Amino acid sequence: MTRTTIVVGVDGSEHAARALDWAISEAKLRDARIHVVTAWHVPALSYGAGFAPSMSSPIDEGIRAVSEKVAEAAAERVRAAGIEVETSVPRAQAADALIEFAEDADLLVVGSRGHGGFVGLLLGSVSAQCAHHSPCPLMVVR
Repeated sequence: MTRTTIVVGVDGSEHAARALDWAISEAKLRDARIHVVTAWHVPALSYGAGFAPSMSSPIDEGIRAVSEKVAEAAAERVRAAGIEVETSVPRAQAADALIEFAEDADLLVVGSRGHGGFVGLLLGSVSAQCAHHSPCPLMVVR
């Protein structure tokens, strides 16, 4: 029998921290493992008009490094709770990455909003995309 896997999206926001806390509690109940996913990308507007740098620009490296730190901090919280954890920090749109990693998961957990977009939205674009396309049960934590 394979062990239950809970995928949780983490971006360093307060909503993501609540989602991680919820996932940790659920993992304890289910004797599950947690897969922390912190996706990153650089918006095209960050480069200015007409300029697209190589895949290893200083902007890319900086965002990737911060994303890795966010994922590792989340993983440390999971380990401190005595739960097996894996991390992934793909270069991708967050919703796309979460949906992909949820393909083999038993549960996907996301915060209702993250760092992006419009603060007033009740449901962020990533959580909305996950609600429409998740291949497994989804928990959106407010």
